[in-house]
Amino acid sequence: MIYHSRPTLDQNDFDSVLQVLRSGQLVQGEQTARFEENLSSLIRVKGGAAVSSGTAALHLSLISLGVGKGDEVILPGFVCTAPLNAIHYVGATPVIAEVDRLTFNIDVKDLKKRITKKTKAIIVPHMFGLPGDMEDIASLGIPIIEDCAHSIGSRYKNNYTGSFGMLSIFSFYATKVIATGEGGMVLSDNEQLIATIKDLRDYDEKDDFAVRHNYKITDIQAALGISQLKKLSLFIQKRKEIADKYGRMFDDLSIPAPFVPKDREHIFYRYVVLLENAERFMEAMMKRGVACRRPVFKPLHRYLGLSGYAATDVLWERAVSIPIYPSLTDEEVGLIIDSIKLALS
Repeated sequence: MIYHSRPTLDQNDFDSVLQVLRSGQLVQGEQTARFEENLSSLIRVKGGAAVSSGTAALHLSLISLGVGKGDEVILPGFVCTAPLNAIHYVGATPVIAEVDRLTFNIDVKDLKKRITKKTKAIIVPHMFGLPGDMEDIASLGIPIIEDCAHSIGSRYKNNYTGSFGMLSIFSFYATKVIATGEGGMVLSDNEQLIATIKDLRDYDEKDDFAVRHNYKITDIQAALGISQLKKLSLFIQKRKEIADKYGRMFDDLSIPAPFVPKDREHIFYRYVVLLENAERFMEAMMKRGVACRRPVFKPLHRYLGLSGYAATDVLWERAVSIPIYPSLTDEEVGLIIDSIKLALS
């Protein structure tokens, strides 16, 4: 079986974790601080706060911006439920925007129509590793939370995603671009926001009482994150090499490969194509030992019982995510390509 996604781990990762275990300092400590410094330095922002998950990062980001009951937060509908949960955690109202059919990112024209006096923030995921249109969205003057769970290392107009928003969040779940098992981080050039988030992630030994959270990462995870981050460029290079092979194959099959605007770098966290019969294709691939999946389990508007999202519905019905990760061997990639050709014949 060729899995849809899996982490890429090596001896350096194992040694980094073992070193922390031998030190006895397992919880948030020196490794966590180093991980924060390394990622903020890479993205070229002033500071970061490591937390227990990408969802926790979103939750604390919204709190730090003062988002709460009566406020609205705009987000695209073709995304996992993590941002939807975070918005509900703070009691705000989610406003779902349509998705661009070419890039899978938030449709900026539709986004603009949904802005009201109650709009307090916009969550902008860079879907599947392709940056959204940050210049146009930033011009709206509304606080942006960049969701970089898929896009660490990607660039928009030669700058890293995560450097455009008032805040940016990252996820290091087991199948993300770099993996720590669980874990996340918030980055920002606003040092006061980062200080607030660091205060909120830990409730113990405080001079005052306020509602805080147990959202710390461990030094075990942080050490793994540091090791994984060192290999980010190699991971991205491998993903692009596999994407090139898939692109040539789909071109031969007269099926459009993922669209990449000239001002953006796609790191191919997911390789997503639109097919006429997605379910039949996935079943055929599974029979050949290759796991393909819907890239989004269900659009957010369907969870909320909303209608009028034609573009999002089309993407959801036709989109298929094909295995793409650095630990795939050349032989496995060849098998995937052969299986796709047979499944689509």
